Amino acid sequence: MTAKKWALEDFEEGGTIELGAKTVTAEEIIEFAREFDAQPMHLDEEAGKASILGGLAASGWHTCCMFMRMMCDGFLLDSTSQGSPGLDYVRWKKPVLAGDTLTGRSTVIAKRGSKSKPGLGFVTVQSALINQRGDVVMELQNTGMFLARETAR
Repeated sequence: MTAKKWALEDFEEGGTIELGAKTVTAEEIIEFAREFDAQPMHLDEEAGKASILGGLAASGWHTCCMFMRMMCDGFLLDSTSQGSPGLDYVRWKKPVLAGDTLTGRSTVIAKRGSKSKPGLGFVTVQSALINQRGDVVMELQNTGMFLARETAR
């Protein structure tokens, strides 16, 4: 699935969108935690090692934010996106530790037109973040709203 500007008709059920890679640093884990999730395992390496997470670990919410950035860079910022009505689910499967390199992908599982707004449609994707060891660290499913190309003009 490739398109210069992603519009509703560019999404195909079963199609996969690769979202690139991101290496997570200790500094960004701590910075996010200080502001939004100040639990010890997100702020201090020793506290992280003493926890069940096994090291300085990104908050699950930080992991969601990193995924959102990857999705924006992967296709949303070059699309007819009109936002999202929400997430169906998010699951944090394994800790994201300082130094991990994450890759993301989204697979289109459903697409439908709006019944009340012609030229608008809903695209549902299942997505995953995978670390450098091949472990799925996060899964989520969400729906985005996209304009058809002609409507966007």
